[in-house]
Amino acid sequence: MPAMNEKIAVVGAGLIGRAWAIVFARAGCSVAIYDALPEALANCRKLLHENISDLAQQGLISETPEVVLARISTAGSLAEALQGAALVQENVKETVEVKRAIFAEMDKLAGPDTILTSSTSWIPTSDFSAELPGRHRMLVAHPVNPPYLVPLVELAPAPWTAPEVVERARDIYARAGQSPVLLKKEITGFLLNRIQGAVLNEALNLYENGYASVADLDTVLKDGLGLRWSFMGPFETIDLNAPDGVLDYAKRYGHTYRDVAKTQLPNAWQAETLQKIENERREVLSAGQLEARARWRDNRLMALVGHKRKQPV
Repeated sequence: MPAMNEKIAVVGAGLIGRAWAIVFARAGCSVAIYDALPEALANCRKLLHENISDLAQQGLISETPEVVLARISTAGSLAEALQGAALVQENVKETVEVKRAIFAEMDKLAGPDTILTSSTSWIPTSDFSAELPGRHRMLVAHPVNPPYLVPLVELAPAPWTAPEVVERARDIYARAGQSPVLLKKEITGFLLNRIQGAVLNEALNLYENGYASVADLDTVLKDGLGLRWSFMGPFETIDLNAPDGVLDYAKRYGHTYRDVAKTQLPNAWQAETLQKIENERREVLSAGQLEARARWRDNRLMALVGHKRKQPV
């Protein structure tokens, strides 16, 4: 894949912002990262170097960490970060009010052809862009944490986002090595979080009603569904799980799923249930070990990414 030469602005130097900086720098882009809080930028390069070095150790980048890191610079102001950017990836606080404020400011400062995107996990584009002059160039580009390992990015435009803007954004993300998917219309939570929410809802119900432990429910996913779902989705899964495909699967099992669905109720995320889950998790992993375990997770993801790259599609 030829190296990209666009400039990308990343607004917000937290976990997701740094991860996006790696995505674009790894692809050859020059990246300007900005945060209104100077302390957020203070350790930015050290943390970026650690993550990029992990990628190098797993053979997931062909250049040295220093070469990739050299493409990332910190900007002293929002205007400096946005100057000449092809695309801006915003990663600030997850409230509608903050999103509206930052997008209004970016709309004033960015060049007319700059695409303005948000990493928000839940807020539809129309909620923060409706009153802005440049609303046609704004959309959600929701990643999965961390985006430099999990390539999915959900493109969720507002009804007024220009189609050519969506296509340009899709092209930039695809060339940066991501897997963009398009929401045809807006919905809170987009695609991934709604599907993840459905799984969490049922897992909470099964735990709350005494059917299984936290550890065993995790095992159902990691050693069961998750193995298939790491390289194919639910529709391809059922297509291959009956001799004659989807319709055959539905004929065999559809009535059972319908019956099960009648018993699946919304879960209230009750404090008592969550405390029990917390207690079970802390028995196997203390709070002080969470950070190290997250890095272990990322390295396991790197190994999986490396494996998938070697496999035929």
